Amino acid sequence: MFASLKTWWATPLVGIIGALLASAAHWPLPWIIGSMLAVIFVRCSGWLIAEIPNGRKSGQWMIATSIGLHFTQPVVHEIVGHFPMMLAAAFLTLLLALAGIAFMRRQGMDLKTAYFAFMPANFAEMIQLGMRHRADVSQIAAAHSIRLVLIVLSVPAAMFLLMQVTPGVTEPLRPAAQWQWLGPMLVGGALVAVLWRRMGLPNPWMFGPMALCAGLTAAFDLRTALPVEMSHYGQLMIGCALGSFFDRGFFRRSPLYLMKVVIFTLSMIVGTFLFAWGFGWLTGMPVLSLALGMMPGSSTEMYLTAEALHLGAGMVTAMQIMRLVVVMLCAEPVLKLWLARQGDVVNEQQEQD
Repeated sequence: MFASLKTWWATPLVGIIGALLASAAHWPLPWIIGSMLAVIFVRCSGWLIAEIPNGRKSGQWMIATSIGLHFTQPVVHEIVGHFPMMLAAAFLTLLLALAGIAFMRRQGMDLKTAYFAFMPANFAEMIQLGMRHRADVSQIAAAHSIRLVLIVLSVPAAMFLLMQVTPGVTEPLRPAAQWQWLGPMLVGGALVAVLWRRMGLPNPWMFGPMALCAGLTAAFDLRTALPVEMSHYGQLMIGCALGSFFDRGFFRRSPLYLMKVVIFTLSMIVGTFLFAWGFGWLTGMPVLSLALGMMPGSSTEMYLTAEALHLGAGMVTAMQIMRLVVVMLCAEPVLKLWLARQGDVVNEQQEQD
């Protein structure tokens, strides 16, 4: 870590400057969006500042703790009551992605690469599956990087605009920090994350601490929150990590492919809003809460947007987790069926020839 200090010492400083400028400009989620854009700008200017070692993990640890504290008993009861709707929404998001993948396949992309590049699931797991199935890992990584950044840049801003809220002007009321609970939760969350990783479970620094904090919050019906400074730190670390994916070479590598990724992601965002409007009409639930819950982005940013807009952060997070679970369970089986079907079609064509 300290041996590489010269490559990343400036990264948190650049991120903080970007976050403060974004705050002054009243951008939504300034500590994650401002830091991310600042790091991208500096790296594209030629100064290749590096990702902070373990920065993303520590950021996820903070945000996961904050998410878990939203799962009070009333929120858990609401989630249980809406479970069928949440499951249906997760499968609709998966079907929307599959339709987009089929379209990309018709544009000449390799099926395996398109599948793992555009599947709305965790970045790391899709790269691992892509490696296992011998897909183009560089294209998969590029697609997920662009998807995350586009959603982070566009969705919070659109939500604030639709709700006619000025970011930073109306901060949400936060319960007082109760350190007799928060201290053990933070330490326990880190231990659970390490155990989660050793068991080979996905996204340990997000799901591990969140599961522990959510369980304790629901069991004891706690009313506490992470101090805002710790939330800002988590957002800063995640923003700097996202920005570190990009440099001038990234954008020069395959501009046509990156343009396809942009079009695909924007289409997914629009399609998600339309599905959310339909679900809202059927169930009477807030459309924007449903849209955030179904959005194929990172659960971290969608949770932060919901929290800032008082849109039921617990429900949004639960829907995001449901989407990730459904996608992860269905990803490989659906691909195997698709490949088998593709093989049958090829065999039929060969027989006809």
